[in-house]
Amino acid sequence: MAAPGAGTGRTPLLVAEHNLRVTLEAIRRAGPLTRLELARRSGLSAPGLTNILRRLSENGLVTASRRRGEGSGQPSVEFAINPNGAFAIGIRLAGAVSEAVLIDLGGQVRDRVIFDPGADLAAAIGEILARLRSGPAQPQNIVGIGIGASTPGALDPGSLSAGLSPLRVMVERDCVVGALAERMFGAGPVDGGLVLIVIDAAVRAGLLLQGVPFGGVHGRAGDIGAMRTGPDQVPLDSVVGLGALHAKLTPAEKKMLQDGEDLPMTPAVCAWIETAAGHLLDAIIAMAGFVAPGAILIGGDLPRNAIDALIARMAMERGDRTIRPVSTPWISPIRPASFAGGGIAVGAALLPLFDQLLPSPMAAV
Repeated sequence: MAAPGAGTGRTPLLVAEHNLRVTLEAIRRAGPLTRLELARRSGLSAPGLTNILRRLSENGLVTASRRRGEGSGQPSVEFAINPNGAFAIGIRLAGAVSEAVLIDLGGQVRDRVIFDPGADLAAAIGEILARLRSGPAQPQNIVGIGIGASTPGALDPGSLSAGLSPLRVMVERDCVVGALAERMFGAGPVDGGLVLIVIDAAVRAGLLLQGVPFGGVHGRAGDIGAMRTGPDQVPLDSVVGLGALHAKLTPAEKKMLQDGEDLPMTPAVCAWIETAAGHLLDAIIAMAGFVAPGAILIGGDLPRNAIDALIARMAMERGDRTIRPVSTPWISPIRPASFAGGGIAVGAALLPLFDQLLPSPMAAV
């Protein structure tokens, strides 16, 4: 019999690490599970699972208990995620006011900090870490810090990690980590892939194809804000980016937008939605024509009622042959993102969990 990993380029140690991550993810996603249920899901043998579950239990990542309600006989032992077994910090960098969240191994947000990154981001991260460690969750095992940024190339993870050892700071595009949050905690795995369109000062899209982020050349896949759309052929950012909406709002409405409150559907707001919908639909038709994703989600800094109105207007345009004479049956239903802000901070917190504990889709990028 061939040795484990023979011919695959994997050593037995790497195979064991992979099996541990797969088992932990199965329990996280579908637990509590018994050994028999885990064997069916993972294809691993009972002896192998016994060793893996022992390691996970010793590391405090899973708990074991007797399953109730099985009738007579010896109840089965089932294994569940220990939410307090590991924590991660996710940061969304978004201009003057940014957000950091602490999530547990189960994916629940346990604490949140709004902060000004200022000129010294490394110092700000150190302060965030201290605040979250002393907060109500009292996390004992933080595995790392992830950052979602619109321009990740401008950040140096190595210098940001200095002084935080043994914690690592990991950086990725904000639209990509937002899409990962959807796959893990929101929309879930989607046949055909998933696209998350983030709308704030600019417009960009995170693409997951077969669960894996698609980065394109130099990681620029999804830079749709520069696309020239609509009959006037103007950049998408100039009409759908929030700068165009800001120009139509009163000071009070700008404050509502900043606070994440629903906007009143004034004539000015409705005019922006009508214009933005036509231009954004052009970009979506172009993406869907090539990729045909199973889910198209819209998130970012738009309030929920504006996202709903934008989606409704696009649906109306698709059905009105006097506006768009070309049928677009390949476009999946468009719906709002599951999380405010596109789930960027939550998705950023997944980066260290993928790095340390869970099967990583990032390895294949």
